[in-house]
Order: sequence, then structure tokens, then C-alpha cells
Amino acid sequence: MEDPRRQAKGCSCRNTDCVERPLRRLFEGLGVGVAACPWPFVLVPLLLSGGLGAGFLFLLQRQANDIEGQFTPTSGPAKAERDFVRQHFPTNDSERFSAQRLPTEGAYAALIAVAAGEGSVLASPARRDVLQLDRTVRDRGYERLCARIGSACASPNPLLPLLGYAAAALENLTFPVSGGTFLGTALGGVLTDAGGRVVSARALKLVYYLQEHGPAAAESQQWLESFLQEIPAELVKLNFTSIQVTYFTSLSRQQEFEGNTKTVIPLFSITYFLTITFSVVSCLRLSCVRNNVWLACCGVVSAGLAVLSSFGLMLFCGVPFVVTVANAPFLILGVGVDDMFIMIASWEQSSRKKGNSDIKSRLAETYSEAALSVTITTLTDVLAFFIGTWTAFPSVRSFCLYTGTAFVFCYIYTMTFFGAIIVLNHKREQGNRHWLTCMPVGVDKDQAEKSCLYNACCIGSCSRQSSQSESEHPMSIFFKKYYGPFFTNKWIKLLMVLLYGAYLGGSIYGCTLIREGIDLRNLASDDSYVIPYYDDDNKYFSVYGPRVMVVITESVDYWNETVRLGIENCMQNLEGISYVDKNFSESWLRVYTKFAETTMINISNRTLFIKNLSKLFKIFPSFEWDINKTQDKIEASRFFIQTVNVTSAVDEKNLLNQLRETAKQCSIPLMVYHPAFIYYDQYLVIVQNTVQNVVIAAGAMLVVSLLLIPNPLCCLWVTFAIASVIAGVAGFMTFWSVNLDSISMINLVICIGFSVDFSAHISYVFVTSRESSANKKAIEALSLLGYPVLQGAISTILGVVVLAAAKAYIFRTFFKIMFLVILFGGLHGLVFIPVFLTFFGNLGRSPHDTKSKELEPRFRNDKDCP
Repeated sequence: MEDPRRQAKGCSCRNTDCVERPLRRLFEGLGVGVAACPWPFVLVPLLLSGGLGAGFLFLLQRQANDIEGQFTPTSGPAKAERDFVRQHFPTNDSERFSAQRLPTEGAYAALIAVAAGEGSVLASPARRDVLQLDRTVRDRGYERLCARIGSACASPNPLLPLLGYAAAALENLTFPVSGGTFLGTALGGVLTDAGGRVVSARALKLVYYLQEHGPAAAESQQWLESFLQEIPAELVKLNFTSIQVTYFTSLSRQQEFEGNTKTVIPLFSITYFLTITFSVVSCLRLSCVRNNVWLACCGVVSAGLAVLSSFGLMLFCGVPFVVTVANAPFLILGVGVDDMFIMIASWEQSSRKKGNSDIKSRLAETYSEAALSVTITTLTDVLAFFIGTWTAFPSVRSFCLYTGTAFVFCYIYTMTFFGAIIVLNHKREQGNRHWLTCMPVGVDKDQAEKSCLYNACCIGSCSRQSSQSESEHPMSIFFKKYYGPFFTNKWIKLLMVLLYGAYLGGSIYGCTLIREGIDLRNLASDDSYVIPYYDDDNKYFSVYGPRVMVVITESVDYWNETVRLGIENCMQNLEGISYVDKNFSESWLRVYTKFAETTMINISNRTLFIKNLSKLFKIFPSFEWDINKTQDKIEASRFFIQTVNVTSAVDEKNLLNQLRETAKQCSIPLMVYHPAFIYYDQYLVIVQNTVQNVVIAAGAMLVVSLLLIPNPLCCLWVTFAIASVIAGVAGFMTFWSVNLDSISMINLVICIGFSVDFSAHISYVFVTSRESSANKKAIEALSLLGYPVLQGAISTILGVVVLAAAKAYIFRTFFKIMFLVILFGGLHGLVFIPVFLTFFGNLGRSPHDTKSKELEPRFRNDKDCP
């Protein structure tokens, strides 16, 4: 009769077994089915992959690498603000162009001329070179397509007309304003005397705007493309000695970003070579029969089929293919090989159990042990990715959809295709056939006289033992006899606790230093021509930042003096922000009010205020572009403020927050806008989205663990591992110069799944161990899964290590964070979690359950649950 204490314990403490046991039976049944008829499980995945792979025919149609569309928040406020500006202040770049009034960046080609050595760009030789550079650009047909003010092209630099004169023409040049013209964004690296007159300048910027709308728009696009293709050769031909020139266009950022995918394609072959090599080496045996080379190769092929199937399916479904998705195959390959190692380890472990010689029972046992562990980790990974689709960044959504689907296929093919390969490989071994030729291996009578290498390669084993005898892997012996006992020593445990404290302290400190936002220069490859341009622009032209529009969004009574005072108060509040220089503000209302006072014009009522605006426009014609009026009212109007010292992501975030908060507090309905705010909007949601995804995913991981891991305390340890690894990755990525942006957010989502992987494998074996003490349970867990976990960690790192050599920030960042994820995840799975679990000896089975370890089934019958 069953011990009532055990029965009570089974019902009260082991209710999660009711979920686990049916799954075990399901996997055992699958294992029996695969063992009985393996070929359908080989052929169907191959045919399915071939069919779904046809989706790659739509690859070019599905590519969506628009930087703004993919790397800025979908519902960012700046996009709505831009629509408002476009609607109420339409541009006409063929007659009345104004760069500061553009709702977008515009269509342009920009060149920065930096004086050679330590000279000045205003010196006579440098001026001649700059004028020659200007003529070269104009000779390319610029005059025909240029953005115009009246009948003349908009000047690429206000100083350009003066450069052809004698040096005396520049003697009275002041900075940053000279003769009423703002030079802050035209001249850089300026030295002035005590009176503010320019002594020297290191750089000069030329910006050639083209017509972005109307009939000339298509030709402008072609002109810019031709400019990018031919300007490098032109600069070489000109061979300037007094200046060094860098260049950029409104197309450059997008073109260079789209080119990133091409740079990483050659790395795929290297990755597959490294992964296959590692898998083969890991599965080598000193036996020409028991050698698992083909098993290892098929494990890699299984991961490749998963990529083919998932990507093809997503392309069929119309999911956009963005450049970040190119990271996915590297990751999937590593994870697929990780699952392969778990399956092989369980298969070899089943061979050492008594009464398990039948292939059906062996594969059923393998599936029972390995499949549930792989299911837990796959489910957590897939959940992490699909939860990651709840984000404001389309690039993150696409990556998570492609990769999460690939994980599903990877799991399916591991359970079917790879399981069938195990069966076929076992049949080959039972037939005593050579691993390479599949020919029967005979017994050489002179085996004792042959070398060990000859015997291993040609006969079946290095010794006279049967080639089919199973032996424990040397690494498993290492984990069992040396590694496990070492880390369960009480003094080593204490040392590991201290080490973990140092790790946690460094992680928390790093988290306080996290920088937010993606630097647009990082979207180009390292050897791109845009990098030197960004360097020069940052070095010489970073003092003066965006010129921001301040838009009154509703019709207000401008003729009412109280309203005007309210508007002026709002402007002064905006000008009081530390990032704004009030000396360079531009307000048509201020000018109009002073103009009215000086000329004694009456603007105290609606009719007179609107009627007399025409007099203002005659003197300041550009102000007409800042007022959207009908016959009897002003629908909207705008002013401009000049920002300064916006040199970092932190400054961009603070500027945006301060401007919007100040505008929000104004009694007048105000809106602040600049085209750069489209990208600044990421700062408003990146932390919120990251925290949201991490918290939701961690909660989902806890639920999954509670359902599938038969011990609540163990689930808490897995959840602890998630939080700990995320903290470590987020903290230490700061020390590795990685910002929190839409790219690194992808990796933090991945981090959740992988932090579960390593800890769940070890924790699961620990709590299901029948050993009598916590130390012995930890040693058993490490001996059984220590080597597979280590193999999985190494294979995953090998899957992404080639990305360290990529020339693009996107791929290098993926490598950096994945390296941290695997490093810290492996450290938790192989060091911290086993040590911490030993502090809780009551985890796992009751001592009553250890009496008949070899004969007692791992789980009792259904009476354990009502």
C-alpha cells in the first residue's frame, strides 16, 4: 500500500505534475512514432521548407528599410506636428524657399570644407578652393533644379558672395551674426577678437537645396544620385591642397543604411562553417561507427530549415523585411544547435539505463527527458519575441515576428526531423556501419597490432571493445567528478556569493549610466563617406542646434493686447530654457507690434490687424509664409527660436522634453516642431517600451515555469535569473558603449528568453533529481546538463561572433549584447544558480522518494493528483 504521506505530498505539493506528466506522455508517444517510422519525419520538413522557402521570391517587395518608418515611434507626436505644419504652412521651393521653414529635411547636397593643417578657411588659397568647389557643383546642372527665392537660387552659404573679393571684404565680419545674417550654421571653428570680429575659421558649410516638390522633384532625386556617384572622382580630380572636403546628401543616410544588409551576407557562410565545425568536433568519437558527424551536421541543417521556413512564411504573409532581421539567422543557428546538444545528451544518457536497449523505448525516454526541457526554453523564447511585438518601433516588431516564428519552426524540426535523424543514425550504428561510407565494418584479426588511429578510423573503436558500447562523455565526467564538487565546496560557495554581489553592484551602477537613443551616424557602415561628414559637422557646427518652430495652433485674437502679452510671455518662457539663445529668436508678431508703434498704425481690432499685415509683408516678405490667414482671421502662425549646445543624446532628450513641457504650460495653444524631432521622439518611449516588454515577458516566463517546472521555488529562481541577467546586460552594455535604442531593445527582449534557457535546464534537473542532498542534486544536474549547456552557450556565441567583424553598428551591437546575454546567462546557469540552489535542500523530491532510484519511475501515477 502506498505511503499516505507520499500520497498527500503528491497532491498538495506536486500539482504542477498534472501539466508536466501529460506532456511527458505526449512526447513519449511522439518518440515512439518517430522511432517506428522515421522517414516521413525527415521528408515532410524538407518538403515543407522547400515550399515555404518560395516566399523568398517576395523578398525585394517586402524590404522596408525606411529609417523614419522603422526606427522612430509609430505614433510619435512629431509626426502629427509635421502634418499640421504641412497643412497650414505649405512650402513652395520653386519660388519662396526657406530652409528653416521646411517641414522636412528637404532635398539637398551638403559639403563641408575644412582648412588644411591649422589654417583658416577664410584665407585666400582656401577661399579660391571653396569657390572652385562651388563652381563644380553648379556646373552639374544645379541652377536648373535649385530651390529658389524669387528667380534666384537659394544661396548654399551666405558668405559665398564675399569669398571672391579681397580679404578686406571680410575684415568686418562678425560672428555669429554679421550684417543681420545668422552665420552660426554656415561657419565653424571660429575664432573672434574682443570686438566679436572673425579672426579665423576652420570650416565652411555649403548646402545646395533642390526642389523637393512639383515637376522637378524626380529630376532632383536623379541629380542627387548622380552627385553621390561622381563627387568622389571629382574631388580626386580637383586635388585641393588648401581644404579637405566631406560630403552628404538627403539620400545618404537611407542609402547607406540599406547597404548594411549586403555587408553582412558574406558572414553567413563563415557562421555556418564555424557552427558546423564546432558541432562536429563536439560530437566526434574515437569510433568510426559511433562517430556522430552526420548527426551534428543535420542538427545545423535543421536550424537552417527553420530559417528558410519561417522567413518564407513571413514573406508570404507580407511582414516587412527590415535590416535588423538579418541578425536573426545567426541567433537561430546558435539556438538550434543548443537544442541539438540537449537531445544528443539525453539520447546518450538513455543508452546507459538498464532495460533500455529497444530504440522505441530509448527515443521515448529521450523525448520524455529532453523534449520537455527544450519545450520550456522554446516557449519562453517564443513568448519573449511575440511580446516584443508590442512596441512602438516597426523594426523591432518585424524582427520579433521573424525570429519568434523561426524559433517555432526550429522546435518543430528538432522534434521531428532531428529526432528521425537520431533514429537513422542509431540504425546505422546497430548495423555496425561506417559513419562516412555506411559500409559494414568488419573485425580485423590483427587489430591489436594496429595503431589506435587506424582502429578508430577503419575498424570501429580505438580498443577491442565493441564499437557499439556506450561510454560516458569525458566532459560529463569532468562536471561530475571535478567541476560539481568544486563549486559545492562551502568556501567556494561563499566566494561565488561575493562574486555575484560584485556582479550585481556593477550591473546596477551601469544601469544608472544608460544612454538613450540611436545616433543616426550609426546607421551607416564604418567605412562610409558619411562618417567623416558627421565628424566634421559635430566638431565644427555643433554649437548651434535646430532652429525650432513655435506654432500657435488655433485661431486667437492677436489684436487683443492681453493675448499678445500672453504670447510674448510664452515666447519668453521658451527662450528661458538653457538650450535656447533668445538673441536669435524670430517673431513676426514682435516685429509687427514694434512696426505699428513706430508708424502709428492701429492694430487694435480684427479688421485693422489683418488689413495692415500687407504693410509688414512689403518690408519683411518672409513673414507672409509664417501666417496662415483667411479673409477675416488667422488660422495659425509660427515663430522661431534658436537652440544651442545640443551635442548629445541627453541634450536632445532634455531639449525636447523642456520645449514641449513649457509649451504645454502656456495659456496659448502652442506646438514646437523641427524635423529632427521625428527622431528625438524615440526618447519618449524607448525606456517605457523596454520596461513594459521586459516586465510582461518576465511575468509570462514565470507563468510558463510554474506550469512546466514541477517546483514553485525553482520557478522563482528562474525568474530571479531573468531579472539578474537583464540587469547585468543592461548595466554592462553601457560600459561597452551601447545605447538603449530600438536595436539594443531587441536584444534585451532576447535576453529574457536566453536567461531562462540556461537556468531552466539546470534547475529542472535539480528539482527532479532523486539524490538525497542539495549538493548531490547540484552535482547531478551539472554532470547531466553542464556540458550541453556549455556547448549551447559556445555554439550561440559562435553563431554571432562573426558579427563582431561587421562594419555596421547594428550588427556589432547585436554581437555585443548577445555576447553579454550568453556570458551572463551561462554564468548563471553553470555557476550562480547551482550554488544558490544548494542553499535550499528542500527543493526537488522528498527523501522518501529516493529508496528505489533505479527502479522507481520518475513520476508516480495519476493518483498523485485528483
